[in-house]
Amino acid sequence: MRLLRCTLLSDGSSDRALLPLLTWLLHQKLPQTALQLEWADLIRWPRPLKKLADKMLAALDLYPCDLLFVHRDAERESREKRAAEIRSALANSADSQVAVCVVPVRMQEAWMLIDEQAIRFAAGNPHGHIRLALPRLRDLESLPDPKAVLYAALQTASELQGRRLRKFLTSATALRVAEFVQDWAILRHLQAFCAFEEELDQTLGSMDDPGQTLSEPHTPSLP
Repeated sequence: MRLLRCTLLSDGSSDRALLPLLTWLLHQKLPQTALQLEWADLIRWPRPLKKLADKMLAALDLYPCDLLFVHRDAERESREKRAAEIRSALANSADSQVAVCVVPVRMQEAWMLIDEQAIRFAAGNPHGHIRLALPRLRDLESLPDPKAVLYAALQTASELQGRRLRKFLTSATALRVAEFVQDWAILRHLQAFCAFEEELDQTLGSMDDPGQTLSEPHTPSLP
């Protein structure tokens, strides 16, 4: 069986929650290909990196791959502007790596608000019935702060109160939501996700045979 090695370079550590989504989507595209997805933990790099181009090179050095996913939240900018920044950084990194831009609007937490049951499972209360008041799908990309909405939904879903609620590890729990989502297809109703999937399709189509040419064994060369 062929193997496709992928690396996710993200804005922050919480964005590694995108890995289950990327795994699901790649299985949809390449059902006969074994996948190896890793999140680029740049804390292993011996010095702070500020430029995106430098982060790309460090990620590829530590986590060599056939396909690099580069994530940036759109936040206050457009998806197109963020994608252009990623492509510019890739060009300036002097690397020919195949890369795909992952730019949720406004942040990746918006993509985690699609599955009420996944939120309940992540909160540790899968049989809860309290209303979570999740936003409508068509409103996800206009939310000013999707992270706050997700955190509030998790706290509500937990049905904890008082001291136990104050001890609830909301940020750590948010990382688990994606693990419980079984089907991400509903995201195809969102413009940013459609743009991401279209770019992924084009990238996979441009590869001679995704997963056939494996990355060579590699020992990271820390500076």
